[in-house]
Amino acid sequence: MAEDLKITGGLDRAEKYKELMPQITALVNGETNLIANLANIAAALRETFDFLWVGFYLVRDDQLVLGPFQGPVACTRIKFGVGVCGTAWKENRAIIVADVEAFPGHIACSSQSRSEIVLPAFSDGLVFLVLDIDSSQPGYFDDIDLLYLQQIIDLIEKVY
Repeated sequence: MAEDLKITGGLDRAEKYKELMPQITALVNGETNLIANLANIAAALRETFDFLWVGFYLVRDDQLVLGPFQGPVACTRIKFGVGVCGTAWKENRAIIVADVEAFPGHIACSSQSRSEIVLPAFSDGLVFLVLDIDSSQPGYFDDIDLLYLQQIIDLIEKVY
């Protein structure tokens, strides 16, 4: 597949996801390197939606370590159960935060972040990475994002 995304202008968020999903699938199809695939997924999401920050944190022992991302400089390590990412890991569930300032223990990697969505990916029943996306707009993320981002997580889980 060519490395150019083809997203029609003027689409609502669900329609953009619908156009993007087969392109992400094509990007990762046949590529076995996790880091390469995560890098392309982060780039595709940020390019399509102009999110403030899109990236992955990889579980390494008792912490999350920064992986491929697109956006401003990020926190390098996050402890288990700390912040939105660490909480999603601890609770084994996706989390949507409408107002990061109201989330107990939020880690402010960027002062521009206003809302966040985090989804864990599992291997053998354990979280092995989390997808973290920040928006500069409060209340940005909803069930549409959760639905399609979970499809991306499912794709990652199938390959790894």
